[in-house]
Amino acid sequence: MKVSILLLLSFLSISAFAQTETASTSTVSSGKKKGDFYFLWGYTRAKYSKSTIQFKDRSNTYYPETGRYHDYDFTIYEATAQDRPDFEDIPDVVNITIPQFVARVGYYFNNKQDFGIELNYDHTKYVVDNYQTVHVQGTFNGNYVDKDTVLDPSNFLHYEHTDGANFWMINFIKRWKFYEPSKYFNIGLIGKPGAGVVIPRTDVTIYGTRVNNNWNLAGWIVGAEGGIRIEFLKYGVFEFVGKGSYADYRRGFILGKGGGRSNHHFFTGQLTMTIGATF
Repeated sequence: MKVSILLLLSFLSISAFAQTETASTSTVSSGKKKGDFYFLWGYTRAKYSKSTIQFKDRSNTYYPETGRYHDYDFTIYEATAQDRPDFEDIPDVVNITIPQFVARVGYYFNNKQDFGIELNYDHTKYVVDNYQTVHVQGTFNGNYVDKDTVLDPSNFLHYEHTDGANFWMINFIKRWKFYEPSKYFNIGLIGKPGAGVVIPRTDVTIYGTRVNNNWNLAGWIVGAEGGIRIEFLKYGVFEFVGKGSYADYRRGFILGKGGGRSNHHFFTGQLTMTIGATF
């Protein structure tokens, strides 16, 4: 999976940066370490706002499997969508990246662990509900349409980002400890505002033709995450957080790179649980 490779490369690059920073500081400060590097892995659930989605393909491409020419520019209004957690695959170690997993790689700048920076990745999934009635407005092969229509995947449309919606963010970290009975255990609050990009893999079926597209840089995202952070047994870390964000998919694929573009945006709310370690 390309996103997993990107995540691994990001992990290694930040790790190298953290080790270089620590080594440099040790030289200056007579061996006193500054800062901490950490890695977190977990799973998430997501809720999405309604979304207005534009589909545009003026290529007039002929698809022999359906006998149709595709020449359209239409919009569906106020479409509902759901996540797809796939948590039943978690016990299968080979498929741990199939569910809605998340990963965080971060670095605290000082020994107090109160400020830092984090690479934040959410492999969320976004699935437009089949058979809902939406208002459709636009042109299809030169014919203008303005009416309520059922999203039937067998003869009209199905649309999803399920490998996945893929939120990549750089977050600023602020942490507040409020309970620390020992140096090996503490509980605190954490806040993470940030911004980044969305790199979805969009699966589209339109008029009986289906393409599970390649990943592409489709737009941007901004949001904030906040919740509880627990550190235990010297190196262990657990976080339970809520996240709110706004994602704008300005150039999603429809039927391949040359097969049209989709355009939509939505708000999302997530609950996420992660566990990991500091180094």
